[in-house]
Amino acid sequence: MIEKSKHLLIIGFVFPEPASSAAGSRMMQLIDLFKSQGFQITFASPASDSEFAVDIEKLAIKKVSIILNDASFDHFVTELNPDIVLFDRFMMEEQFGWRVSENCPSAIRILDTEDLHCLRLARQNAWKLNVPFENEMLFNDVAKREIASILRCDLSLIISEFEMDILQNIFQISPAILHYLPLFIEVELLNKRQYLPTFNERKHFIFIGNFLHEPNWNAVLYLKESIWPKIKEKLPETELYIYGSYSSQKVLNLHNQLQGFIIKNRAVEVYEVMKTAKVCLAPLRFGAGIKGKLLDAMIGGTPNGTNAIGAESMHGKLPWSGFISDDIDDFVASAVELYTNEISWKKAQMNGFEICEKRYLKKIFESDFSGLINQIEKNIVKRRQNNFIGEILKHHTVSSTKYMSKWIEAKNMK
Repeated sequence: MIEKSKHLLIIGFVFPEPASSAAGSRMMQLIDLFKSQGFQITFASPASDSEFAVDIEKLAIKKVSIILNDASFDHFVTELNPDIVLFDRFMMEEQFGWRVSENCPSAIRILDTEDLHCLRLARQNAWKLNVPFENEMLFNDVAKREIASILRCDLSLIISEFEMDILQNIFQISPAILHYLPLFIEVELLNKRQYLPTFNERKHFIFIGNFLHEPNWNAVLYLKESIWPKIKEKLPETELYIYGSYSSQKVLNLHNQLQGFIIKNRAVEVYEVMKTAKVCLAPLRFGAGIKGKLLDAMIGGTPNGTNAIGAESMHGKLPWSGFISDDIDDFVASAVELYTNEISWKKAQMNGFEICEKRYLKKIFESDFSGLINQIEKNIVKRRQNNFIGEILKHHTVSSTKYMSKWIEAKNMK
């Protein structure tokens, strides 16, 4: 008897753009994990097509455009009848989760959080108010939506150990419905390190980040106004190259050749750009999750300077691949030292390679993830009984969100 192939439906916030953001790379990694388990994959999104989105159909993935607040999704998901539905961020679960639950009740529901939005928002609000971040700030309206979404799903993928701790110890979420799965890297990419440019073959500083992501825009302003002028004063021959997708006019206006502050727009190949720089700078005053730019820097053998939020949950007890500082003057002095001292630079580079090897290689995670998915498939009824609060939330959300969506749909028809 031929075993029926399993089908995964991904409901994406956008169609994946791995060259634009860590979120895009993350999605492609999840696709690869499920493909390796033999899943057929359909990727659906209400977002418009982007010229920068990867051509997923070339990867034998069916691409579908779906509509918000429209019964056409009900017919689509019923006919598809997926075994697993993966929601890309809690907003997609809010929009389509009740429809999946109603039309495909046996489908396993997985939420990829990307990072905790409530944490990022709380830190951003603390920065705006110029007050220290306190855990009480986590209990905002976004948290109510995000935690409810986590509880409604059979499994949530968490990218950061710090966020795992917040969910379990502050929001009291059962670890049984959470799974730590950070960004990861293929060993083949790390094996390229023997061909990387040396200390003397590199020059200049670099920052990379999607400008639609507010922490990145804020970090660029911080560099421009407070940090880079002091570094430039000490190292007048250096330049800082700012790479980022979706650079609006306000970003382009920061370009200043005389100041050595160079706006370069999108980096088509992050690895190729990163490996030519001598030091990566990433002072992030707010944010959450694993920082893709810092992992890219370590893969490319580029030591980095960041702060506590930037390095959060990335290196465990291993020494950092550069320096971590929240003080401007210390940040500047450390950046100059790292840029000019070959011994310090090489040590930081080796630290980065060790972090990659011990914390981010794909082989560390793929077996456990595959086993967990198989376990959930076999015990989904018992799993949902054990998460009865989630079932209650699902019941009431279907009732409330369903009729709000139908009201919007009826209004749109008029």
